[in-house]
Amino acid sequence: MTRIAESELILNARGAIYHLDLRPEELAPLIITVGDPDRVGEVSKYFDELESKHHHREFVTHTGRVGKTRLSVVSTGIGTDNIDIVFNELDALVNIDFETRMIKDQITSLKIVRVGTSGSLQSDVPVDSFLVSTHGLGLDNMLHFYRPQPNEEERQLVHSFNTHTQLQGQSPYISGAGSSLLRHFVKGFHQGITVTCPGFYGPQGRVLRLGLMYPELIDRLGDFRFGSHRITNFEMETAGIYGLGKLLGHSCLSLNAIVANRVEKTFSRDNKTVMEKLIQQTLAILTTEL
Repeated sequence: MTRIAESELILNARGAIYHLDLRPEELAPLIITVGDPDRVGEVSKYFDELESKHHHREFVTHTGRVGKTRLSVVSTGIGTDNIDIVFNELDALVNIDFETRMIKDQITSLKIVRVGTSGSLQSDVPVDSFLVSTHGLGLDNMLHFYRPQPNEEERQLVHSFNTHTQLQGQSPYISGAGSSLLRHFVKGFHQGITVTCPGFYGPQGRVLRLGLMYPELIDRLGDFRFGSHRITNFEMETAGIYGLGKLLGHSCLSLNAIVANRVEKTFSRDNKTVMEKLIQQTLAILTTEL
């Protein structure tokens, strides 16, 4: 097995992986990811015990326990480019020996749950509700730098999506949620396909001063159907999480607090309270049902 070079696996002076500034013993096997670095503390304030805190750039990690459950909360920042950094480094922390720089013989599978905000594309998925992503469909290009392994249903779904939306120059990819996690988040959650966009304004159909190449994007996404599947919402990380998680062998789930409804043109009046409720519900399920 080949030794991984210093330029590929970058460790800092304390032997921690470069961006996250974590050593293997500082990461729990159950992980909550959040986009906003300030949201890490909003999760860890519910910990019964806090073992460690680390902060480098936009990446903040708190590791501790709720009851007997050990877990970490990690901020990713916004976008699948950051997901690429975070997920590769999370995987390296458990599956690469930092001393020998060799991949371990025994591969560890992490449980990773995103807790974030999202915009609804369906009138019956209202502001201030919760949604779990059954699939992440990426309009970004991050996963194209790897070797995706779509199953037949995923191939058909992407083909149907391309035919329906007619987005020129786009090569979408799709991956499903971790079924072992998904089954715990049913009651109180809408379900649907989450589209991951490479930006917040034009890529999500917002108009400020610039005209749009695809002014009918929201309508086309909302109208899409594939059997029992429909697109319910969009954001900027889920498809990267599901795609990389699947390739690396981790079980991943994306939970969304719906703070905007693009069809009804409404926005949450108290999105902080909505997120607080989602955090509490997520922790309760993760620490009692898994």
